[in-house]
Amino acid sequence: MNRRLSSSLLAALALVALPYFATAQDFPNRVVKFVVPTSAGGATDAFARSLGVRLGQAWGQPVVIENRGGANQAIGSDYVSKAAPDGYTLLVSEASSFIMNPHLYKNLPYNWFTGFTPITGLVSFPWVVAVNAAVPANTFQELLALAKQKPGTLSYASFGNGSSAHIAVDYLKKITGTDILHVPYKGAAPGITDLLSGRISMMVVTPLLVEGHARAGKLRLLAATTAQRIPQLPDLPTVSESGVPGYVAGTWMAFMGPPGMARDLVAHINADTLKVLNDPVFREQSINKRWFQVIGGSPEEFTGYLKAEHQRWGELIKVSGVSVE
Repeated sequence: MNRRLSSSLLAALALVALPYFATAQDFPNRVVKFVVPTSAGGATDAFARSLGVRLGQAWGQPVVIENRGGANQAIGSDYVSKAAPDGYTLLVSEASSFIMNPHLYKNLPYNWFTGFTPITGLVSFPWVVAVNAAVPANTFQELLALAKQKPGTLSYASFGNGSSAHIAVDYLKKITGTDILHVPYKGAAPGITDLLSGRISMMVVTPLLVEGHARAGKLRLLAATTAQRIPQLPDLPTVSESGVPGYVAGTWMAFMGPPGMARDLVAHINADTLKVLNDPVFREQSINKRWFQVIGGSPEEFTGYLKAEHQRWGELIKVSGVSVE
C-alpha cells in the first residue's frame, strides 16, 4: 500500500469514527427519549419519569417518556432494539423484556442479548405475599397448609400470563405441592382491587401497592420473597425462612440502549445515571419511598447480571411449567 493510499484510508476511517466520538463528547445536544414498554401509571413508568427529570437537568436537555406497551413489553423493546445507536432512544424496562420473554416466546422480534446495549441495572422490586384479611392464615406456613387442605379453593392474581409474578407463584406451587388458581390481570392495579374485595385470595406484589392496605387491616402480609428481610419491614419473615428454603423471587428495571452504541457514549450515560441513583435526595424521594433497592454497576457488571438472571429464570420457568404459546 503506498503512502498516499494509506493516508486516504486513515482519513476515511477517521471520518467514519468521528460521529461516534462527537456523539459521546457532545451528548446530548437535543431531546432524549426514554421508551417504557408498558402503559403509563405503573411502577416502571413512574421511575422512568423521575430518572428522566434528573438526567434532563444534568444534561441540560429535555428527556421525554414514550409509552409503547403491549405483547408483554415486546413492542416497546423491539422499537428500541431497532433504533439508531446514538443514545437518543433508550429503554427503561422491567426484566420481562430480556429475562422471561426469551424463554416464553419462540418468535420474539428482537434478541434478548445482542439486540441491546446494556447501560446499567436501575432498581429491584422487593415482593411480599399479601392475602385478603378474610383468608384464615396468619403466617405463610398456615397459607401453605390451607392450600394443601383445600386444593383449588385459593386463588392468586398476577400481572398477566407469562409475567414474572405468574412464573414466581407457579414455581412456588410446584415445589410446595399446592394447587392455587391463577387469575391473570392486565397489570397489578386491577388485581389489587379484586384482592381488596375478596374476589382473589392472594397476590405476590411490591409492598408499595399493598403495605398501606395492610396497615389499615384490609390485607395481611405473610412473607417477603426476597433473600433477606425487607429493611422497612424487619418483622416480616421471608418465604425462605417460612418453610421454603432458598426461594427468592422479584423483578427489576434495566436501562438499555440499541445495539452498537459506542463504548464511550455508554460510559457517559452510565456515569450520569449512577450519579442520580446515588444522590441522597433522589434515593429518598424516588427509591426508598417506593420500596426499591438500587442495582447500579458498570455496563460490564450489568451484562454479567443479565446472563445470570436469564439462566436463573429459565430454570424457574421450566419447573413452573408456565407457557404462553
